[in-house]
Amino acid sequence: MNIVILLGAPGSGKGTVAAKLAAENANLKHVSSGDLLRGAVAKGTEAGKAAKDFMEAGKLVPDELIATMIKDVIAESTGDVTMLLDGFPRNVAQADILEKTGAEIRSVVLIDVPDSVIQDRIAGRRTCPACKAGYHVKALPPKVEGKCDKCGADLVIRKDDNPETVKDRLVVYHQQTEPLIAYYKEKGLLRVVDGDQGPEKNAEAFKAAM
Repeated sequence: MNIVILLGAPGSGKGTVAAKLAAENANLKHVSSGDLLRGAVAKGTEAGKAAKDFMEAGKLVPDELIATMIKDVIAESTGDVTMLLDGFPRNVAQADILEKTGAEIRSVVLIDVPDSVIQDRIAGRRTCPACKAGYHVKALPPKVEGKCDKCGADLVIRKDDNPETVKDRLVVYHQQTEPLIAYYKEKGLLRVVDGDQGPEKNAEAFKAAM
């Protein structure tokens, strides 16, 4: 088991898309902590119920909760697999938990995006409450303003995409996640990719950094 870590501020957007494209091209197993958590919330699991309040408030889910989910995924993965971790670790304590699993970390790729760009990206997000399709008012607008292309439902802004919530999430990122840059740089694992590019160019840069 090898691991590539995607590191970046919440809402890096195009960076995550690029990472997914690179993962597909390189046959990596993409594991998003956000997808794991949202899935647990939608299913109403105990972990989902515990995580819901933190997510809607724009706060980081407690280390123990998210680490348990990630460790289960790692334990379920056997053979010659390289896993792309997207959204974990989010702080040094989580990084220490990951290291104790014994999985080999191949590289840590930082998607570098300015705060102002992230705020603009998140402010434009729209989600379909019925079929969960995602849109952006500038980058991926629906054919009919405010309506889902797939099912016609009224699009909504998720609670954790509220501008004030985004500001709070960025503050938390700089306080808790940003120290991971120095943490992994010291270990010689850090690679930096300019995240303010198109998804295709980002994907090429991400793949090269792995």
